[in-house]
Amino acid sequence: MAEDDGNGRDWLMELTVDHFLALSAALFIIGLMGVLMRRNVLIIFLCVELMVASVAITFTAFARETNTLDGQTFALFAIAVAAAEAAVGLALILALSRRVRSVDVDEYRTLRD
Repeated sequence: MAEDDGNGRDWLMELTVDHFLALSAALFIIGLMGVLMRRNVLIIFLCVELMVASVAITFTAFARETNTLDGQTFALFAIAVAAAEAAVGLALILALSRRVRSVDVDEYRTLRD
């Protein structure tokens, strides 16, 4: 519900599903650009986490739109997957950085050979 500030303008706007979807799309694009452009494995890992969080926001937005708990259930599942991904991903990054002594992705490509 909007309130009038005395000048005839509404200063409080209701958040709609479009706002949440725009936020989610912006976060996903930022995360995708970080994955594609960065060479630091920690930054890439954080960008993947940002992409998973944006998907959870999308699920919650659609749950709000449809008035069901299905989207929120999927969002909880996405958060649980992100937590497991964080634990396993950070352990792998720590193990690899101890072996290579670098966080540059190009250094990890030499492990294939």
